[in-house]
Amino acid sequence: MAEINAKDVMKLRNATGLPMMDCKKALAEADGDPEKAETILRLHLKGKMEKRTERAAGDGVIAVAQSGNSIVFAEVRAETDFTAKNERFANAAQKVAELALKAANGPVAPTDEMNALIDDVRISTGENCSIARIVKFSTPGKFGYYLHHDGKTAALVEAEGTVPDEVLREVCMHITAGVPAVPLGVTADSIPPQAIQKERDFRIQQAMESGKPKEIAEKIVEGGMRKYYEEVALTLQPFVKDPSRTIAEVVGKQATLKSFHRWMVGAEA
Repeated sequence: MAEINAKDVMKLRNATGLPMMDCKKALAEADGDPEKAETILRLHLKGKMEKRTERAAGDGVIAVAQSGNSIVFAEVRAETDFTAKNERFANAAQKVAELALKAANGPVAPTDEMNALIDDVRISTGENCSIARIVKFSTPGKFGYYLHHDGKTAALVEAEGTVPDEVLREVCMHITAGVPAVPLGVTADSIPPQAIQKERDFRIQQAMESGKPKEIAEKIVEGGMRKYYEEVALTLQPFVKDPSRTIAEVVGKQATLKSFHRWMVGAEA
């Protein structure tokens, strides 16, 4: 049997929102495999498991800096919420993001100047503060972004065509909220194949456990996958502020969403 450590249990808890003991038992039953453990939890709860809560595994803030058609997201971590709310800490994180605007597109390695800013905060607070990740994005089109008021969750969307800035900001608010689920792709076609297969396999297994033959279960599942796409494809999702409209309808026919990114403090890159 694989050794089940506290870090694995906490990671599964963050992914499912379920109690630590349930997660530990599922990991033990799955011999340490986190994907199998998540499926076990879903089956035990008849598919009614709480959607991913993505609770932050640590504290800190996300800082955003923009210049023209370039934008930077930077995550800086702290040990406690007290330090994360400290004005000096927030200012240092913002300066890190601004400095990264000078870098090339993509992941940005912290410079000596960036590290010195965080070292000053580390010395003044006595906490082990660190730069978790920095990414610079650029586009020939336009960006919209939203940073939640607590600084712990943010979203970025890239679009082409004619769309008001406020609409893109509201789409980013929707992505940040993660309702009905955190989107996995802009459209159904851009959802990762492994995510689709995982969902299909789970639904087939669930149908078979209810007594359906495999051939019947597969037909039932194929008919029900559309609901899954509506939950995890951004453009098909009901808009969080007006569920009578999809995100595609909110954006309108004069624009196309090209990509999005959702960041949360403590989440893996």
